[in-house]
Amino acid sequence: MDFALIIREIGRGATGSRDLSRGDAQQLYGAMLDGEVPDVELGAIAIALRMKTETVDEMGGFLAAANARLPTLRRPPCGKIRPVVIPTYNGARRNANLTPLLALLLQRFGVPVLLHGVRDDYGRVTSEQVFSEYGLLACGSVQEAQYLIDQRRVAYLPLPLLSPGLDRQLALRIRLGLRNSAHSLVKMIDPFQGDSLLLAAATHPDYLGSMRALLTGTGANALLLRGTEGEPFANPKRRPLIEHLHDGVIDILFEAEHDSLRNLPQLPEHCDAKATVAWMRRVLAGEVSLPLPIANQLACCLYACGRASSFHQAKALVAVEGNRLAMV
Repeated sequence: MDFALIIREIGRGATGSRDLSRGDAQQLYGAMLDGEVPDVELGAIAIALRMKTETVDEMGGFLAAANARLPTLRRPPCGKIRPVVIPTYNGARRNANLTPLLALLLQRFGVPVLLHGVRDDYGRVTSEQVFSEYGLLACGSVQEAQYLIDQRRVAYLPLPLLSPGLDRQLALRIRLGLRNSAHSLVKMIDPFQGDSLLLAAATHPDYLGSMRALLTGTGANALLLRGTEGEPFANPKRRPLIEHLHDGVIDILFEAEHDSLRNLPQLPEHCDAKATVAWMRRVLAGEVSLPLPIANQLACCLYACGRASSFHQAKALVAVEGNRLAMV
């Protein structure tokens, strides 16, 4: 590819740049993931895309290139239940990171869960750190991840093992000081090749809008919500809008809460991994109530992945589990 020509077209600022076609975008991003773009040109492309902002067609091409290079995981033998893919990349800075808790609750219902992410993220408490404190170690290979999903229904796979190319793209932030397309793409990749439920989250409304358009356009099966500090769990203090994207349509499962809270849920006092895990263990043991927004999200997951035959049944399953925990 003529990288200088591409940079000339996309690097003229927000008003003068030309957008790439989906096909050109897929070819370009494939070259970026495969390490075929020299460092100077790679940095120029990343910054040019950031300045002009990527179109849905461009992101669709990028996502197709990324998915084509993923190892393929298979759905475990558990009937119609789709595995849930949880991208966890932002970590916690002010409040506890409860993404691991959501994954363990899904495991309790027999739902296969694959989490993928990074160990460190600018001083934030990541899911990998929380899982390590809990005793669930990161997988050392894709094969180990498949085994754990089959046998134990939950696995955490570091991004470098899942997609070395995307991992290199994320690392550009250290050198360039800016996020790039990979920071959105890692939240939408699917190693099950469409045979999963994707838990997709963003914080900025523009990113939510582009993710909605892209995932709907590709017919993905996904739950979309505003993340908590970027992590894909419902804010335990105020539930966000939760949408189910499937077969090119959008169903609103829960509306966003806007009213003032009457009672704050009992949450960890600190956001470090040790305090988070201690609180998680109390929730799983029934000593502390699961915050209602996360219970609502859990019901959405059970319905959208096929664990429940209807949304009503999904909510009932979560209610019964909550009552059981309260009696432990």
